[in-house]
Amino acid sequence: MTAPRVLVVDDQTLIRTGFRLILTARGIEVVGEAADGAEAVSAARELRPDVTLMDIRMPTMDGLEATRRILQHLPDCRVLMLTTFDLDHYVYTALSMGASGFLLKDVTPEHLASAVRLVNTGDALLAPSITRRLVERFADTAPAPPPPALSNLTPREREVLALLGRGLSNTELAEHLTLSEATVKSHVARIFAKLSLRDRAQAVVLAYETGLVKPGSV
Repeated sequence: MTAPRVLVVDDQTLIRTGFRLILTARGIEVVGEAADGAEAVSAARELRPDVTLMDIRMPTMDGLEATRRILQHLPDCRVLMLTTFDLDHYVYTALSMGASGFLLKDVTPEHLASAVRLVNTGDALLAPSITRRLVERFADTAPAPPPPALSNLTPREREVLALLGRGLSNTELAEHLTLSEATVKSHVARIFAKLSLRDRAQAVVLAYETGLVKPGSV
């Protein structure tokens, strides 16, 4: 697969420069930088990056609004949120909006490059234990009304969605359900298509918000 083209967004010059050097040294092209959300939206529209590394808290326009606008105009762009705190309410909101995962700013160079390559494949970057704690902390305790499309899922697909919400990988799903990985991938693809989900990050959020997974049950 072709190396992803990356836009780095952070209001700190040192962080932008560091990420550029790390990614470039590992064969990943950084096509641009932005110091706030407004600059990020403009740069994304012009440069059309494959992946955007997006700081959450910035002046002028924060990373949440920038993410919303970028994904509205570039639905195939993958956004990775950058944060100082793993349990950050804004991260949860960003995942709900379509961000493909999040990274702590003290990420290792190897993890940063791997994360960018991973989300570029269309997958989500999820550390299941952190993501579950994040969703459990900030999801409403009362289940949200399920989207009408949820009724279109087969019983097996609802079971797979609930297990996705618990953070299981395709390999773990296959073992748990005694199915082949190919069959699991087909189930996951149909769930995403029926519910208009971008990736596993949104699947986790939806599973909690609709009550398919209860806080504290995993």
